[in-house]
Amino acid sequence: MNINIRLLPLILIVFVISSSFTSVSPHVKEEKIETIKKDSGLDEEAYRVLELYEDFKIKNTSVPQLESFSQAIKGYSKLEATGRIKNKTLTIIDFSLHSSKKRLWVLDMQTHKVLFNTVVAHGRNTGLEFAKYFSNTNNSNQSSLGFYITGETYYGKNGLSMFLDGQEKGFNNNARKRYVVFHGAKYANPDFVKRNGRLGRSLGCPAVPTAVNKAIISKIKNKSCLFIYHPNKKYQTSSKLIS
Repeated sequence: MNINIRLLPLILIVFVISSSFTSVSPHVKEEKIETIKKDSGLDEEAYRVLELYEDFKIKNTSVPQLESFSQAIKGYSKLEATGRIKNKTLTIIDFSLHSSKKRLWVLDMQTHKVLFNTVVAHGRNTGLEFAKYFSNTNNSNQSSLGFYITGETYYGKNGLSMFLDGQEKGFNNNARKRYVVFHGAKYANPDFVKRNGRLGRSLGCPAVPTAVNKAIISKIKNKSCLFIYHPNKKYQTSSKLIS
């Protein structure tokens, strides 16, 4: 697991929070939270993200890694503040993970429940087992990093599909022109992993198993937030939504 060294203090705090509150009263728990907050030196926003992450961990069996989650929440909050998010779900795709892993999570931001956790394909020219190369260019057949707002649905060669509108210039704002859309695909089914040791690849679209495609789209369509994460240096240093 790749861990950004800047997040080590946050990870330790999450561990302290989760291991300190077994069988304690709400009043004692609140006092401990305030003590940890004061000692950590974190600002209010950073600590709020940690509390939210811990709540997701308590309520679900699988959650994203802290780094991808933290960045996703930063961008989600900024986009929500501008009124661009109407559907209160957050989809996180972690392309730092092997393609055989369940690296897509759909989070309900109101109930803090994970609605879906499944595999998802990256672009043909983005890499084989791991995603390495990213592009915003037409015909590159590569995935694009960053934040998207989900659009309308349509039926195409892959059945029910959904447009994605990239929110970050230079990284994914050409998604609609490139027809980088959300759809299901046979090469994104788990049995492909069993035969090949990895998931199949798309032309740049985040493709998911056909068995869950319709259900996921029905939950996240019409202006929810979708975030594709990777510890790519150019994105990490240039994105205004995670800064």
